[in-house]
Amino acid sequence: MLRRAARLVIGRAAAAIDRVATLAAHAQTARRRQRNRAESLGHEERVRLLGLLAERYAEVAPDAYFRAARPIAPTPTPVRALPHGGRVVDLRWPSGYEPFLPEMQRRYVDDKPDNRTAAARLFLHAEPRPLILLVHGYMSGQHHVEERMWPVAWLFRLGLDAALYVLPFHGLRAIAGRRAPPPFPGSDPRFTNEGFRQALGELSDLGAWARGRGHRAVGVMGMSLGGYTTALAATVLPELAFAVPVIPLGSLADFAREQGRLGRSEAEAVREHAALEAAQRIVSPLARRPRLEPRRVLVVGAEADRITPLEHAQKLAAHFGAPLETWPGGHLFQYGRADAFRRVGALLDGLELTARRPRGRR
Repeated sequence: MLRRAARLVIGRAAAAIDRVATLAAHAQTARRRQRNRAESLGHEERVRLLGLLAERYAEVAPDAYFRAARPIAPTPTPVRALPHGGRVVDLRWPSGYEPFLPEMQRRYVDDKPDNRTAAARLFLHAEPRPLILLVHGYMSGQHHVEERMWPVAWLFRLGLDAALYVLPFHGLRAIAGRRAPPPFPGSDPRFTNEGFRQALGELSDLGAWARGRGHRAVGVMGMSLGGYTTALAATVLPELAFAVPVIPLGSLADFAREQGRLGRSEAEAVREHAALEAAQRIVSPLARRPRLEPRRVLVVGAEADRITPLEHAQKLAAHFGAPLETWPGGHLFQYGRADAFRRVGALLDGLELTARRPRGRR
């Protein structure tokens, strides 16, 4: 009884923290949204333009939107040594991104030189081990922060190598001098779709490079926006050994509706939700066929999450036919996450990717 009451109190506190953070983010971006052309359009015009955009993407086969992996030769920068001959290394390599939509060349590439170089921080054993790609959330991606957000040391002790991948326009790739939030993901669906396309290409490149280096398996785990990216990767990259979306964003259209970004009435919100969902279907994990077996996927949600509510995780788990693990805390105050990560460890044990012996084996 007392434990249940404590969970209830903690859940309410976690939800309150998420709501305060959401209100602060809205206040920070309110003026920018008012100036934004996409969000200043009238309802009918917005629905019309989203429909035209959806038609353009509908002409493309879902798998043809994302490119295949290509060889990369990252430039390594030593950071520090780790126990038993391990080391931390920063990698940078040219992204070489070419937009899918020609009209995005100037806005997405030419005017954004800081985003043209991909980046990751690697935690490596003396000899290559199975590699887990860790993908951060929105407005994050700074290596020193992500080292604390993720249980990197624990994963390393399990016998895995780890890589902190930096999403487009985040961390080291942020636009110099820009004080506003990252433009990806943004209110223009074209920019958002290009961002996920770039991220999936770079993750594919990094995974192929790792396998060529001797890492026998490569999987991905992402949090929040990184959780969405992880789920998307599980529909694009069949060579992944596993995928673990954590407190994930599951639907861009659902998130926009939850944040009050769609329409001035319920009827308008319904139409705009459907139009936005169609325009971003090509990068929606819920609209794409899973490429991984359910036993290789684990979804982790937070019961008190008010930023990416638990419904997002539930939809992804159902789509992948995968188990759903939850913690009682929220998106920011992640109370109970240690138990959820132990479940991640059990998944990796079962796939024989850790240095631990699965139960029943000697």
